[in-house]
Amino acid sequence: MSESGGLGPEVRTRDGALRGSLKDGVAAFLGVPYAQAPVGPLRFRAPEPAEPWDGIREATAFGPTAPKRPYAPPLDALLPDPEVAGEACLNLNVWAPWPRAGGAEPGADGERGDLASPRRPVMVWIHGGSLVHGSSAVPVYDGTAFARDGVVLVSVNYRLGLEGFGVLPDAPANLGLRDQIAALGWVRDNIGAFGGDPERVTVFGESAGAISIAALLASPLAEGLFRRAVVQSGAPMALPLAEARRTTEAVAARLKVPATAEAFARVDRDRLLAAQTEVTGKGSPLSGGKSFQIAVDGEVVPRDPARALAGGASAGVDLLMGTTTEEYRLWFVPSGVTDRVGPWVQRLLLWKAKVPSGTARVYRAGRPLEKPGEVLGALATDKLLRIPLNRLADARLRSGAPGGTYLYEFGWRSPVLDLGACHALELGFVFDTLGLPETRALTGPDAPGELASAMHATWVAFASTGDPGWRGWDAARPVMTFGPGLPSLVEGPREAERLAWEV
Repeated sequence: MSESGGLGPEVRTRDGALRGSLKDGVAAFLGVPYAQAPVGPLRFRAPEPAEPWDGIREATAFGPTAPKRPYAPPLDALLPDPEVAGEACLNLNVWAPWPRAGGAEPGADGERGDLASPRRPVMVWIHGGSLVHGSSAVPVYDGTAFARDGVVLVSVNYRLGLEGFGVLPDAPANLGLRDQIAALGWVRDNIGAFGGDPERVTVFGESAGAISIAALLASPLAEGLFRRAVVQSGAPMALPLAEARRTTEAVAARLKVPATAEAFARVDRDRLLAAQTEVTGKGSPLSGGKSFQIAVDGEVVPRDPARALAGGASAGVDLLMGTTTEEYRLWFVPSGVTDRVGPWVQRLLLWKAKVPSGTARVYRAGRPLEKPGEVLGALATDKLLRIPLNRLADARLRSGAPGGTYLYEFGWRSPVLDLGACHALELGFVFDTLGLPETRALTGPDAPGELASAMHATWVAFASTGDPGWRGWDAARPVMTFGPGLPSLVEGPREAERLAWEV
């Protein structure tokens, strides 16, 4: 690692030299290829290693994002999702502390960084977006604060939608997961050049990114590529191949083509994305509908991740996981579901979701002032997220898993559109990016900086040591709550509601 005469910091990877940018002691290397562009004969194929290059590659702008469509209103205003044109979407970004010998940052005199210093912890971010949205270029995910605090931060793009998670007879399944594994392999082989420790890698992700991480924890192909994991607002889940294939078949039917990679490759990409959006656009993670999902394919994901993890897979990996208190409000409030759902519709939807009537009664009794739609949302949040994560923590406790297990909950409430402590709200706090307008779209202008400092420091501590700062999971069920107010440890929050699922 070096600073080259005012032209920006330089580093040499196994594929070639990179030149990034430097600001306030943090070097950023953006748009770095970890695999070849998935086009032509490589489309619908497992990722191939990036081709080496000669000379110095400029790495000062985000690389192309995976093909996708914007979020539908009003989520498009709440969840900024930049699109960067180009085909080489299998790229990543690195933010790293850029020390200089003697402890100062590199300067224009070209002095080299002190590579004799201890390697730094590495965090690899896998974005969410229901496996059809998102990218590493989202401003909220800027890695500067992590690098400022001594972490080498990597963020990854991977294939989305049908090209990443379609189930096809003539193509490998779970291509998006294979991309993530390829990126983690790149980190193992190259992160030392940025001052990172390949033996101290933490993967972290939110929503579909967290579901991906749960699958990676259960995947033999990812074994040994990371030491710790943070699962934010996503639970271990995957579908049998035949069930996961239904969304692929629905897109094919919309396009009037066979549900094969060969047929989809002949379809104009804009038409493909339009059909994909028509098939998946009416559902949500909480309300259901067709969606792309990780598939149990017998190779990348040999068995259902929830069962694999409960059975001891990745027992030695330190695990931090949790949810926001009111995940459902991101989908139910802007869409009007909280106001439209009355008692009869609530009961119908709970019956369709196979929620036991006794469980629903406990929630209604404990929330007498909430609307039927809000009670429905609380039940959906717990069924899909909080309860599965609690069960996984319990399974690790019973088995005596050597890896640490810690749970958190994010409860600060956003005033924007009455979204409350909704899905994705914690991201600006974790990345300590509350000052960005793209973060404020969801948090509003007055989000508490001290809470962001505390939450961000927790993630840094966990990546550095495996200890986020509170005692591990035990019979008293300790959960660190981040807001409202200052962080505090709560034992067994809403225990009556949790117990109502043990039927």
